[in-house]
This record gives sequence, structure tokens and C-alpha cells, in this order.
Amino acid sequence: MGKELKKRSASKSGPEKTEWILFFYTVPSKPVKNRIKFWRRLAKGGAVQLKGAVYVLPHNEEHYEMCQWLMAEVAALGGDGDFVITDKFEMLGNSDIIALFKKQRESDYIVLEKKLSELEVKLSSVEKGSKVKNVNNLRVQLDKLLKEYNDIKEIDFFPFSASTEAGKKLSSLQRKMEEVLKPLGAKGSDMKKTTIPRRSVDDYKGRVWITRRNPFVDRMASAWLIGKFIDRDAAFKFIDEHERGNVGTKAVVFDMKDGEITHVGDNCSFEVLVKSFGIKGKAVKKIAELVHELDIKDDKFNSPEAKGIGEILLGIRKTGMDDKDILKKGMDVFEMLYVSKT
Repeated sequence: MGKELKKRSASKSGPEKTEWILFFYTVPSKPVKNRIKFWRRLAKGGAVQLKGAVYVLPHNEEHYEMCQWLMAEVAALGGDGDFVITDKFEMLGNSDIIALFKKQRESDYIVLEKKLSELEVKLSSVEKGSKVKNVNNLRVQLDKLLKEYNDIKEIDFFPFSASTEAGKKLSSLQRKMEEVLKPLGAKGSDMKKTTIPRRSVDDYKGRVWITRRNPFVDRMASAWLIGKFIDRDAAFKFIDEHERGNVGTKAVVFDMKDGEITHVGDNCSFEVLVKSFGIKGKAVKKIAELVHELDIKDDKFNSPEAKGIGEILLGIRKTGMDDKDILKKGMDVFEMLYVSKT
């Protein structure tokens, strides 16, 4: 489908050249919604329009695969097109192409900064005593802007100062939001503070980890985390709730009512494990947000992958295998998710 025009030579000296994907297509003029659909898909993927229906993206596996799927859709609609990989433009240098990407992202950040400033003005009014019908709407607006910022960062392939400034302004606004809304009793501010005890990994080696039968999201993820970072020799056992009192002294009960490690406040068991054992890392943090969204369902985090991962785990649960097989396959999903984020 895609034709590679030029390849980097392994023996070539000097700095590596950036490789680009050029994507070009045509689709029938009607219905118009199909043309808009492709334009939006390319824009969401971070593509920059060069001329007409010709778009450019930095070459990587993710973008290559996206172009493959787009071409399949173009063909299905009776359209035509192709994409090529090149490391050279006759009339444009790499710096010129990168400048196009930065200009596009700069316009995105300008729109975002304007929205952040408007929200900041509203917060300042509340801080000075102005009344609003529903203060929680301000928090909802901030959450939407946070998602918008993360979406822009995802396609900001050549980050520059505008990204940093927008991030700083967003963080400042988040702090101000808590300062202003907490005294007003806004949603989320009246939750009782909870303490999650710190634990040592050395005290939890070679243990039997017990949880409820028919494992699902939180238990699958927690079991993966336990085996990955806490107890590599962990053995897992499944019981019914009424068997809670017969587990033995070396057992660790997790994600069960009154278990040693279970939900605390609005933290799911996975989050409690992460905080208890001080497990760090961006990948673990992202997985924690995903698990929280699937298990708690309180819209605290925006995790785009959550729905898809949830459906995969539900499919595993419905296979009719025994609990050990279900848990193992669920753990495999989280291992692959972890690897994809590291």
C-alpha cells in the first residue's frame, strides 16, 4: 500500500534525517460528511496539510498503521490515494516542515490559552464573592480543558515553549480551582481524608494473595502489579466472601471487603497498592488512571483507552475458563499495556 521512496543507509555518516509520510487521497464529493470525516481523522492524528489533499506526518509505526487503515477506508468509499515515505523534499528542508507542525500546534495552544484565561476570569469573580449557579460546572470546564491540553500534547511532535507555558497555566489554574471551590463545598472537596499505610516489599515476598472469584478489572490489574513489582513468586487463590475467615496467617487478602489491601476512600485496590508500596513510573500512573475509570466510574480521569481495554477484559471474563486462567490472561493484557507505555 505505502511505497518507501528512500531509506536511510546504515553506513551514511552525519546526523540522521527525519523521515516523513506523505498521505494523499481523493474520495467522492458526496456525501460531504465523508470528506469531513477524513479531514478530522488526519487533523486529530496531528497531520499537517501541505497542499490540497496532501498531508504530512513524521514517520513512525503508529502513523504508518494509521495511514494503512485510512487507505482501506478510502478504497471502501470508492476513492483513491496512497502514501509514501521519504526523507527529502526538493523545495523544503526538514526545518521548514517542522516549522509547519509548530505553527499548527501554536494555533491550537493559542485557542486553549484563551479558554484558560476565560475560566481564570470566572474563578477570580467567584473568589471576589460573585455567585454562580453551579460552581461544579467550573470544575467540569477545567476537566475539559485538561483533556484538550493532553490531546494537543499527544500530537505535538516537536514540542516548544507554547506547550510548557500552557502546561504551567493549567497547573496554576488547577491549584486556584481547589483554593476557590473548596470553601464553597464544591463536589469533591468534602471527601474525608484517608490514610493509606506504607508497606515494605520485603514483608510481602512469597505470599498467597487471595481475592474473590470471577476476577475482573481491579483484581486483574492488581494481580499484575503484585507479580511485577511486589512479589514475583506470588500465588493467587480465589474464595467466596463467606470464606474470608479461613485464609491463614501468610495470606494477603486483596480487593475484598475488610481485606488487608482494598479500596480506601476513592482509591481502587490498584491505586492503594501503588501508593502503599511507593511504585513509581509514568506507565504505572497511566494504568492506575485507566483502572480507576473502569472500576470507580466517577469521571475523575480521562483515559481514552479505558473503554476498549474494558471490553477486552470483559471478553476474557466471559470465556468460561477457570479463575486462574482468567486472571492470567487479564494480567497479560496489563503487561502489554505497560510495555506500550514505557
